[in-house]
Amino acid sequence: MPDSTPPGHDPKAPPVPPGVAESLSTRQVSLALGRNTPPPTLDDSNGRQVDMKRLRAYRLGRLREQLRLLDVAGILLYDPINIRYATGSRNMAVWTLHNASRYCFVPTEGPIVIFEFHGGAHLAEGLETVAEVRPAQAWYFFGAGPRMVEKAGIWAAEIAELVGLHGGGNRRIAADHCDIEGIKALSAQGVEVVDGQGPCERARVIKSPDEIALMCHSISVCEAGMAKMREELRPGMTENELWSHLHQVNIARGGEWIETRLLASGGRTNPWFQECSDRLIRAGEMVSFDTDLIGPFGYCSDLSRSYFCGPGKPKPEQREIYRLAYEQIESNMQIVRPGITFREIAEQSFRLPARYLPNRYSVIFHGVGFCDEYPHCAYAEDIDEHGYDGVLEAGMTICVESYIGAVDGGEGVKLEEQVLITETGVERLSTFPFEEELLGREF
Repeated sequence: MPDSTPPGHDPKAPPVPPGVAESLSTRQVSLALGRNTPPPTLDDSNGRQVDMKRLRAYRLGRLREQLRLLDVAGILLYDPINIRYATGSRNMAVWTLHNASRYCFVPTEGPIVIFEFHGGAHLAEGLETVAEVRPAQAWYFFGAGPRMVEKAGIWAAEIAELVGLHGGGNRRIAADHCDIEGIKALSAQGVEVVDGQGPCERARVIKSPDEIALMCHSISVCEAGMAKMREELRPGMTENELWSHLHQVNIARGGEWIETRLLASGGRTNPWFQECSDRLIRAGEMVSFDTDLIGPFGYCSDLSRSYFCGPGKPKPEQREIYRLAYEQIESNMQIVRPGITFREIAEQSFRLPARYLPNRYSVIFHGVGFCDEYPHCAYAEDIDEHGYDGVLEAGMTICVESYIGAVDGGEGVKLEEQVLITETGVERLSTFPFEEELLGREF
């Protein structure tokens, strides 16, 4: 049976000396680094710490492996998540998600060049992954206005020069994001552009032990915020006020941003995907939320819980939907293992009662790393129309999802666990407790 017991800190667990981690199983390394890692500060006497150079080398190696399979000269990266994965460099990530003012060229073989936003050249200092920093050419409309075509031409000539220097005659490159004027300008330089987001996500799908350790660090920050929310929850506060505690704890502990605003109370919990508001939370209501938190080092903690707002006791119908969501999570985690296909999971997954099926969540599970990412597994009812097949592998990190809300109304419950696929099954990375009172297990 897959191991689905929440692992705790083992004070007897031996440290992992430098260089030994590679010989251990993913699960052993996860326990040693993820559960026992100290705060990631410099300490030359502690072998349990994350080796950031090793981490960057692993991620860049994964990406370049995909580029070789694609037979391209390199990849042009605009997405700040992909830039960070490839190089470890970051700058104004949320802003540059919608302002194409910073990019990176990663040759399949050769030195990496980052094109940095004005005044940001110093941000790559000390990064062994970055060979050169140049000023970015802002040819997107906000930066170039009516000079977009002109600026795109200058930009394309510089990229084509790098392709010529390091491509070995190969004039094909991948790109994760590129507006139409850029593709036209590169084509005029004799450079063919192919999709680069797929290779990035395929590279990111298998996590190294160092990545798992950092993900656990991010989860610990997220769960501290969830605990603060649980502590502060009271009748009369607004949904926004409760949600703000998660943001505060994340930022105070070195986290970065939160991708959504998915918190709702009372009748707003059904249907799901209603963003938090100034609605006053009332005693006796359910409060459901999904963290979607980008924590320290850029790793995502995507956990969901539903709280009961006291005073008082949960109603039978609240306990019913909570227990059903919990049962769905636990049942599906027994299926998850390396080598199983997404279609097999969909076919074997927990079956929702008919009244809850129309409001089902969009997926049974999805990948997680720097954000929600490849792969995902659709329900059996949806896989032919909206899903795709694939195979789970050891080293993947995924989030197992449940949303329970009847189509005829009432409240809804959202639960979600973040787990690691091991060589034998699954290990929970999230440790935040479920609501014993809602499960009917209070003492």
